[in-house]
Amino acid sequence: MTLKEQLQSDMKTHMKAGNRTALMTVRNVLGEIETREKSGKTPVELDDAQVVSLLQKEAAKRRDTAGIYLEAGEKERGAAEIAEAEIIEAYLPAPLTAADVEAIVDEAVAELTADGTVLTMRQMGAVMKPVTAKVAGRFDGKAVSEIVRSRLS
Repeated sequence: MTLKEQLQSDMKTHMKAGNRTALMTVRNVLGEIETREKSGKTPVELDDAQVVSLLQKEAAKRRDTAGIYLEAGEKERGAAEIAEAEIIEAYLPAPLTAADVEAIVDEAVAELTADGTVLTMRQMGAVMKPVTAKVAGRFDGKAVSEIVRSRLS
C-alpha cells in the first residue's frame, strides 16, 4: 500500500470514528498531494518519496504557524496546529540517529576506498550521493554534510 493509499484509507477511518481534527488534516494533505499532481503541463503521480517530502513540508509549516500563534498568545490555535503537525508526522518514516547516519557514511566511504583510492574533499559529492539516497529526508542534510566532511578531512 502506498503512502497516498494509506492516507485515503485513514481518511475513511477518521470519518467513521468522528475524529474531526485528524480527518481535516488528512483531507488537507490529500488535497495538497492532488494539487501537486495536477500542477504543471501534464499530470503526474507522486511516488512515496515525493509524498514524504510533501508531508515533511506540511508538518514544518504547521510547526512554524504554531510558533507564531503561541508568540501572539493564541494558545488554542497554537495547540491545534501542533496537533495537526503530530498527525502528519505519524505518516513519516522514523528519523535516523546520528550514529545511524555515521554508519551509513562510513559504509559509503569504505565502498569508495575499497579499490585503494584515497578520498579528499573533492570527492565529497561522490560520497554524498549514495548517503543522501539512503538517508532520504530522515536526517538533516546539513548535518549529513558535516559528518561527511569530518570523515574526509
